[in-house]
Amino acid sequence: MTIPIVTTKLYMPPPRLKIVTRHRLIEQLNEGLNRKLTVISAPAGSGKTTLVSDWLASGDRPVAWISMDEGDNAPARFLTYLFTALQNIGPNIGSGIFPLLHSPQPLPIEWMITTLLREIMAIPNPFVLVFDDYHVLKTGPLDEAISFLLERMPPQMHLVMVTREEPRLPIARLRVRNQLNEVRASDLRFTYSEAAEFLEKVMGLELSPENIALLESRTEGWIAGLQVAALSMKEQKDIASFLQSFSGNHHFILDYLVEEVLTQQSASIQTFLLHTSILDRLSGPLCDAVFRQSHTSGQETLTYLERANLFVVPLDSERRWYRYHHLFADLLRQRLRSTTGEGERIVGELHTRASIWYEDNGLEMEAFHHAVAAKDTSRAARLVEGERMPLLFRGGIVTVLDWLESLPHEELDARPALWVIYASALLMTGQMTGVEPKLLAAEKALQSFEPDAKARDTIGHIAAIRATLAVSKHQSEVIMSEAKRALDYLHPDNLPVRTATTWSLGYAYHLQGNRTAASKAYHEALSISEKIGHFVITMMATLGLAKLQEADNQLQLAAETYQHVRKLAGEPPLPAACEAHLGLARIFYEWNDLHRAEHYGQQSIQLASQLEQTDRGVAAQVFLARLKLAQGDASGAAAMIAKAEHVARKHCFVMQISSIAEVQVLLLLQQDNLTMAARLAQKHDLPILQARVLLAQGDSSAALAVLEPLLVQAEAKQLEDERLKTMLFLAVVWHAHGDQAKAAQMARDALVIAEPGGFIRSFVDEGIPMKRLLCEVAVHGTMSHYIEKLLTECKGEGPKRERNSNQPRHAASLIEPLSERELEILHLIAKGLSNRDIAQQLFLALSTVKGHNRNIFDKLQAQRRTEAVARARQLGLL
Repeated sequence: MTIPIVTTKLYMPPPRLKIVTRHRLIEQLNEGLNRKLTVISAPAGSGKTTLVSDWLASGDRPVAWISMDEGDNAPARFLTYLFTALQNIGPNIGSGIFPLLHSPQPLPIEWMITTLLREIMAIPNPFVLVFDDYHVLKTGPLDEAISFLLERMPPQMHLVMVTREEPRLPIARLRVRNQLNEVRASDLRFTYSEAAEFLEKVMGLELSPENIALLESRTEGWIAGLQVAALSMKEQKDIASFLQSFSGNHHFILDYLVEEVLTQQSASIQTFLLHTSILDRLSGPLCDAVFRQSHTSGQETLTYLERANLFVVPLDSERRWYRYHHLFADLLRQRLRSTTGEGERIVGELHTRASIWYEDNGLEMEAFHHAVAAKDTSRAARLVEGERMPLLFRGGIVTVLDWLESLPHEELDARPALWVIYASALLMTGQMTGVEPKLLAAEKALQSFEPDAKARDTIGHIAAIRATLAVSKHQSEVIMSEAKRALDYLHPDNLPVRTATTWSLGYAYHLQGNRTAASKAYHEALSISEKIGHFVITMMATLGLAKLQEADNQLQLAAETYQHVRKLAGEPPLPAACEAHLGLARIFYEWNDLHRAEHYGQQSIQLASQLEQTDRGVAAQVFLARLKLAQGDASGAAAMIAKAEHVARKHCFVMQISSIAEVQVLLLLQQDNLTMAARLAQKHDLPILQARVLLAQGDSSAALAVLEPLLVQAEAKQLEDERLKTMLFLAVVWHAHGDQAKAAQMARDALVIAEPGGFIRSFVDEGIPMKRLLCEVAVHGTMSHYIEKLLTECKGEGPKRERNSNQPRHAASLIEPLSERELEILHLIAKGLSNRDIAQQLFLALSTVKGHNRNIFDKLQAQRRTEAVARARQLGLL
């Protein structure tokens, strides 16, 4: 039976000592509730937790309480307890984010806190959140997360920190802003009257005023010292002599008094206390497993210890879990190691018993902690690897990495799989440069082992990690070779790594254009990841399938799948969902919903900014640059694409250079810089854009020579998106070439392909030539409803385009404005210059001038020069 460990963490300590109400401190704490933070900082045994418990029990504010221990330094573990504790305030707080806390990829802590704050803001009533024993948290990221929480937390929330050390937080800034309430060790010391009331009413001692004063002086008002002194004095006949027999600071006193307390207990209780002191938390069955020398059950012994005030604190209302007072536990552990020459051996054996119990009860993380404490590397290594899912994938990254860093190389060499887990932990924490050296160390160590099943599985895991490294660099050949090697070597039962590798293989197929193989790999990875709960691979495989659907022109289905990825990623979305947002941006652009397209594009950039070493932000910038170009904002597009190019070259995002060049060529075409456009299109091997440049230069034959083989290739490889794109522009080129029949037939074929997906923008972006083609096709009654919709969208494009400031306002009736170069040529035509004369005067190729002429005639809806000039005069262009 698995015992929910969460009950050992979240509690509101009952006022078990029925301690005297300390009005001066409780008034101070109440006055500080209008500030952000209360810090109660003092040494162990100062009564910090008891004071806070009494204070909050006397008030009416709901309380969420978390008692920390060293295992909570892992962010996922800490956040799990934080969200669980806050469900005492709001039952649904964090419910949507729990499945994400233990994902293989580390999640941004600030993103988690932001999600938490949004949910807290919906809570109408004030409440208190308590972090008890905050000093055990040693990691910088958690301090940063708490600072982030403090800076932004809403007014209905008050945070209390109970700690032995000064918190690593912006305390000075909070103090200056009057947002801090402080209780220090000097405030917690018992006054004479408080000590007298405690000793008499709580501990049941009748002492003279002189003895109370002496004890209060010797303990310096320290509650733990008073308590252990009172326990010792219960068996003393001469209390005055007892009080005179010791002196010094409270640490010495406590050491002495613990000795006195222990000697008054039976041998069985003493042994129980010593042996169970290795446990951070105590339960009856766990104590039975660790302590095997008593006829009394562990639960009965714990109940006795609580009644005897022997420094045990109940952690839940059912009294199933307890813990020792921290300093009392420290002293017990010190005594355990010093009572016999075999102290280390006994301690190791006790930790091993605890590890076995935790593992038997399904608590592998706690089992791992005790295996490490027992210095049982074999057991710890087995627990890290896990039978079904490695601890790395269950929120144990930081803990496991700390342990691995502490091991000498000899231990790692003796177990090469640990080198691989080390590399995997570094990969998951983004420490890319350290991954390959660990893999090389594993391979070197493996040379000393027989090639058995475990060694083969380790070799496969090494290859799987290398495949994942290659995914981030879009290196399809490397992914392919390493993934195939991984699947050949990995054990059939190693489903988590095999599933991640299958997804990597699908990504490689996708990069290579083998969409059938990619789809098969994605479906396989998705099926298995859903069964074993590998959340990240479930999301990434679904995302891969959405991309394939989009590439197959199934825009509606792809949009639904992208939206499913967004649901998997939660709200606000995980950073990895940036690709789903970008996919939706592309689809809504194609549906000519430019507002929503821009929204999703901006969301993609925002999410991608939270990821390290990724080109996804650049990809979103390239999309938005194209969007601005479609909206007529050429200057905005140029600025954005320049920024994207700078980032891509700085970080060597090679995969984005071609996409950046595409936008740059379109900008150059709009500026009539055909020479530079041709050079750039050829340099980056952009065939469709090369054809566009050729058409702009008036060479439709050359454009056809480029496009026709491209269409054959797209059809042969079943690249449906490339096929449709090529067909649309090929129709425009055939129209310019003078073969209206072929142009119309190509347009009809493209319409058949495009209608199911609701394509709009691919037609609109081709401008007036496509509009004319659609009108001609519509005459024959083909797909009249769809064509009517497309023509309506084409008419709406005029006002969206950036107009030349030199053109008169009544020229706005043009569907597409004339460019600067076209206006210049129009003026020369009006003067009667021939095409050859214009070419010589403007230093242009004759074919280029002819191309401009065709554009001018199309835009002015004229058939010949005289009509074009007349129309231009009507519009005030001449």
